[in-house]
Amino acid sequence: MRILIAEDDPLHRAFLRTTIEQMLPDAADIREAADGQAAISLACEHAAEAAVLDLQLPSISGAEAAKAIWRNDPTVRILFWSNYADEAYVRGVSKIVPAQAVYGYVLKSASEERMRYALRGIFLEEQCVIDREVWGIQQRTRNRREALTELEYEVLVDVALGLTDKAISQRRNLSIRGVQSRLHSLYEKLGLHDAAQGESEGDAVFNPRSRAVFIAFSRGLLNADALAKEDARLSSRGVAGPRTGARR
Repeated sequence: MRILIAEDDPLHRAFLRTTIEQMLPDAADIREAADGQAAISLACEHAAEAAVLDLQLPSISGAEAAKAIWRNDPTVRILFWSNYADEAYVRGVSKIVPAQAVYGYVLKSASEERMRYALRGIFLEEQCVIDREVWGIQQRTRNRREALTELEYEVLVDVALGLTDKAISQRRNLSIRGVQSRLHSLYEKLGLHDAAQGESEGDAVFNPRSRAVFIAFSRGLLNADALAKEDARLSSRGVAGPRTGARR
């Protein structure tokens, strides 16, 4: 079996290699990458059948690398390995998994036995294996009353980046009214509706935009890695541009 390990920590890479070799003695062709770009190249060059990807890879994140790998071959079995179960990471993975793909999400705090179980289930038995903590977050994001829609999440990211309503409308191809509607919905889901009302009356205790960012970080809806990548994307592309057929 052709297997890719993408992990920037040499000790973690060695652990993964040893574990996989013990599970598949004399049957594993293992390649290693220390960053996301190398992971994509190796997966394509050597037609990887399975992969273990650290989500916090240099240059290109594990989720972005997986998206490129699956674009080339959606049958590749991928185990995401991470220190974090923040909703930002879980949401990022859920967005890019192809239909019928075999994948897993295991935390680095999991026991060695759990890791062996996950590798065997995903690589050999073609079963999805998701840590309980991650699974719970996935279920929460599917709750329509509480979970943020993708558009609401995009607006939250833009607010965290400090963009004005006008800049958000240009970046997301929304009308100003569309931006404000999504902000209103965002505030409600974060329990900030009263604060937003108070701001218009001049007697608010909190600024709802700042408070929304604080709550998002405290709940794991946002993290520094995701915002740094969005900021880099914003800087490279800019926010201004033609607005034709803006969504309402």
